[in-house]
Amino acid sequence: MELRHLRYFIAVAEHESVRLAAKRVNITQPAISRQIQYLEEELGVSLFDRGPRGLRLTAAGTLYLAEARKVLALLDAAGRSARLVAAGQEGQLRIGFVENAGWDGLVPELFSRFQREAPGVRVELAPLNTPAQLEELADGRLDGGFVYLFGPAPAGLHVRPLLEHDVVLAVPCAWNLPADAPVHARDLAGRPFVTFPRHTYPAYYDRLIGACQQAGLTLNVVQEVSTEAAILSLVSAGIGAAIVNSANRGRPPALARFIELADLSIPLPLAFACLDATHNPALDRFLRVIDSAS
Repeated sequence: MELRHLRYFIAVAEHESVRLAAKRVNITQPAISRQIQYLEEELGVSLFDRGPRGLRLTAAGTLYLAEARKVLALLDAAGRSARLVAAGQEGQLRIGFVENAGWDGLVPELFSRFQREAPGVRVELAPLNTPAQLEELADGRLDGGFVYLFGPAPAGLHVRPLLEHDVVLAVPCAWNLPADAPVHARDLAGRPFVTFPRHTYPAYYDRLIGACQQAGLTLNVVQEVSTEAAILSLVSAGIGAAIVNSANRGRPPALARFIELADLSIPLPLAFACLDATHNPALDRFLRVIDSAS
C-alpha cells in the first residue's frame, strides 16, 4: 500500500464519484478505479457499494475513511514539524550563561528576541561559570554558552565576541564608604576580602590577583566561595569587600554598594561560544539573532 492509495480513496469517498475524484487528484478515471480496486484487494474488504446512482461507502469503508484521514493528518503534521525544525523554528536549545551576565543588557535581550522569532523552540538555560560551560560544550551537553574568555578559545570552538565588562568594588553598606568617589586599591590594604577559590576559574583568578598586586593591594582574603552571588551575600553580611564583575550592577544587593576602582581595571570580554560544527538548526537561528543584534 502506498500513501497515494489513501489519497485516492479519500477523494473518491468525499466526492462519491470517480470522475470528480480523478479530476481532484489529477489522474485518469480508469487509473483511480484500478487503485481503489487494488486497495480493496489488499485489505480484503469492499470499501464502496457500487450502484446505478454512484458509489456509497460500506460500513468498513466509513471506518477506513476516518482512520485514513487520521493517518494523513499525522503525516502532514510530521512534515510541518520537520520543516519547522529544519528552519530552526522548532526544536530544543540548551544554552549556558554566566549568571551575572543575564541580569540586564544584551544577554536577556537576545533570549527575548529569539523567543519572539522562534516561539516553538524550547530553550533550557544553564547558569554555569565559564570553565564548566567550556567542559559541557566539549562534551556536547550544551549547544552554546555566554562565557568570559581569557586567552585563545579551546580548539573546536567558534567564538563570537559580544561586549566587555569590567570589575567594580562591592562593599558592605555598614562600612559607610562614600559611593560617589572612586577608591584607590592601595587604600583597601588590610581590609577583609571575599573571593572565589582559584580552581573555580584559574585564568581569571590569576589575572585578578596580578592586577591587585600591580595596583599595590594584596588581598586579605577571609573567605572563599564559588559564585559571585554567594560572594555578594557575604559582602552584604559584612564579612568583607569583594572585587566583582560590573555586570552585577543589574542586580544590586540591598545591603551592599558598588564603588568604582580608580586604579584597577580587569576587562571581562563576554562572548558566545559554540562548537565549530553545529548540527542544530535552532542554534543556527540563535546565531543569526546574535549577529543581527551586534
